[in-house]
Amino acid sequence: MSGMKRTLRGLEAARFLVGWNQRKGRPMGLDVAIDELYATGWSALDSTGCDYHVDGRSYPTIDRVQREFSTLGLTLTLRHIQLFDCHRAEWRDDGGQPLGAVVGQTPEEAAVYALSQARKAMSWSTH
Repeated sequence: MSGMKRTLRGLEAARFLVGWNQRKGRPMGLDVAIDELYATGWSALDSTGCDYHVDGRSYPTIDRVQREFSTLGLTLTLRHIQLFDCHRAEWRDDGGQPLGAVVGQTPEEAAVYALSQARKAMSWSTH
């Protein structure tokens, strides 16, 4: 039983670290995902398909995030990981090759953060 507890603690620690934003030194959340998305130059000048955070900033809904991935030539998949009670967002190219994945506490957080990471990767690949 103690081995099981140790493993679960290890898994919980891994989940915590995956969702930790090293740059800001705080737990990941929708606000951090929005920060990261805005840092890529994303703009909500066209607010179609956007929601609003409690601080007033707009961010893309899951449907809009999926459309933006499609525009980039990528497919986004979201799924709930029950073991860790988190949501995983994974994106693939049109050939089905996985290009990246992130986790979040909510599907919205995972989707927005995934878009930020995909946009960063796309900008790095063009330099």
